[in-house]
This record gives sequence, C-alpha cells and structure tokens, in this order.
Amino acid sequence: MLGVINVVGARPNFIKMAPIIEAMQKYPDRFQPLLVHTGQHYDERMSKSFFVDLGMPKPDLNLEVGSGSRLSCRADRPDLGRVRESLLEPRARPGDRGWGYQLDDGMHDRRQETGGNHVEAGLRSRDMSMSEEINRLCTDVLCDYLFTTDHFANENLIAESVAPEKIFFVGNVMIDTLLRHLELARGLRLTEQWGLKPGGFATLTLHRPSNVDDPAVFRGILDALTAISNEIPIIFPIHPRTRKMAEQFGFRDYFSMTAQPRGLWITEPLGYLELLHLNVNARMVITDSGGVQEETTVLGVPCITLRNNTERPITCEVGTNVVVGNSRDKILHHATAVLKGEASPGKVPEKWDGKAAERIVQILANLDIKRSCPA
Repeated sequence: MLGVINVVGARPNFIKMAPIIEAMQKYPDRFQPLLVHTGQHYDERMSKSFFVDLGMPKPDLNLEVGSGSRLSCRADRPDLGRVRESLLEPRARPGDRGWGYQLDDGMHDRRQETGGNHVEAGLRSRDMSMSEEINRLCTDVLCDYLFTTDHFANENLIAESVAPEKIFFVGNVMIDTLLRHLELARGLRLTEQWGLKPGGFATLTLHRPSNVDDPAVFRGILDALTAISNEIPIIFPIHPRTRKMAEQFGFRDYFSMTAQPRGLWITEPLGYLELLHLNVNARMVITDSGGVQEETTVLGVPCITLRNNTERPITCEVGTNVVVGNSRDKILHHATAVLKGEASPGKVPEKWDGKAAERIVQILANLDIKRSCPA
C-alpha cells in the first residue's frame, strides 16, 4: 500500500485536492491517504465550508500556521514534527510503503526517505515578488514526479532541465471539481434572491498585495470599477485582507452594502458553490486570482485579470482571459469591450475534461508497482 500525505492550505488547494482524495478512495487496497491542512486560510467561509461543499474528509492534522511568512513555520515545531514522524512511520501491514507527498505549491523536506509529487507543477509567472512563485520553483526541484496542466508547464520544466520521465501531463484537477459541481452550482437561487439576471452583472475578486496595499493603486482600481458599475452591477465578495485595507485607506464610500441596479456591491466571502454560481451567470469576471482564470476559461465567461503576469498563460492563448495589470484605463478599455460583445469566446484546453485526478492516481499506482518490483 502507498501512503500519501495530501497537503492543503489556501482556498485553491481545497478545490484541487478534493477529486484526488476521492479518486484514491476508490482504491482502498492501494492507497492510505493522510490529509494535512496547513491552516493558511482559516476564515469559516474560506476554509471549513470546503469540507462541506466538496465532500472532503476532515483533516487528519491541522497545522494552524495562519497567514504568517514561511520563516514563521519553523521545522522544530511539534506539529511539523508529527508530519515528519508520519512520513517515516512503518506501516502496520506487511508490504506497505512509506508515506509520499501530494503537494500543491508546498515545501518538501528531501532529507527524509520519502518520495514527493507536485500537482500543478511547472506553472511560472516569472514574478519573484510572489511567494507562490518561489514555492513553485522549490517544490518542482525537490519532487520526484511532476503533474502538469498544459503544454506551457511542460515546456517550463524541460527548459529548467527536468528529466522528461518525471513529467506527466494529466490536465487540471481544479476543472475536475468544477465539472462535478457545475449543475449543483447552477441550481442555487442566489442570483434570483439578489434580484440579478444571468448575464446582467459582473463578479469581482480582489486581494493581492500589489493591488490593495498601495492606496494610489487601490484607488485607481476602484475608480475603474466604479465607472464599470455605472453600466453593470459588480458583485464583490470581499476578501478579509481587502476589507481591512479599504477601511484603513478610507475607501468604504466606494462600496454599497445592498443590491442595486448599478454599483459596486460587497458581500461577505462566499463558499465555493456560491461563487461558482455567480461566475457561471456573470457577464464577466474581474479578478486577480489564479484559479478563477482557469474556471472562467472552461465556463466560457470573459475574464479580466488585474495582474501584470499570469502563471496560467493557456487561459489567454485559448481561453477567455486577458491580463491587463492595474491601470485604470486598461481595465476600463477591456471591460467596455466585453460589454460591447467583443470578448473572445475561447475554448477548453486539452485534457481539462474532469479526469485529471483519475490520471494522477493511476500514475501513482503504477509507479508504486514499479518501485515494489525487484530489480
């Protein structure tokens, strides 16, 4: 049996890990999974709701690291020690293997006698100011097997001299979750309850420090959003960080607390199904998130990304995504194009078909068989 530690922490990790755990549970004689929650996102609606919405089992271990820096997660902490002990702990049944990692932008300790696998490997934004980019680079170097979402990721890894036999193009596990829950999300009555019509509103997510930590940049974005909201209402499930900065800078006057025919309307953070319901019905989605770029590509909904780069260029090459930065004029230009019906319809990338998790699990099972065979 192959033991696998599945590490999740931030919102996108839950979405990606759910189908992998489900696929492993179909083979109880082959896999013994352990779910570890880092506790990076600890807001009720941004963390615990995923275990309800996505049907994930509760974590076997919660590290509760919060939103601190990597330096604050010391290796001598007792809870991290428990993870290391689990990695090296002999299995109870004869023939069982040691634990392996199923990672997602996490860190792996190669000093241990265990294997490492990275789901969503090879993504590169080339922006070293993003902590995620540093984690991706380190994780891809340290892991044994790398599971990729598209040809860009494969090309990145090959360019970094990764051995081709370590790379597996499997598709996108986030899309597995989306396709499984799409009809359930469509059936919610949230837009009806809020008096919104399909295609009659935009959805906004905004949280990155590059957009909300500088008052001049944040104000410019809000000015653009206000102009757009004069044409179409914008629903904004506000991130706790963004709310904090808006209050600190005195920007509360930009927001409405109730549904209006026009305007920028803030709500509390939403669960996965609720946000998916909004996005599938939206005229467009404005975001600085990574995963939303992928989801809107599959949904066929125009996406305007408020970043200067993306680690998911496939969403721009074949999808509905356009990366515009945080310039007021560029945001307005591209939003106006969407409202005029000039956005690209896009198409779904190769292997984004809802079967990525099953491919990963089959590969892991075959690799375990090969390792167990005598030379």
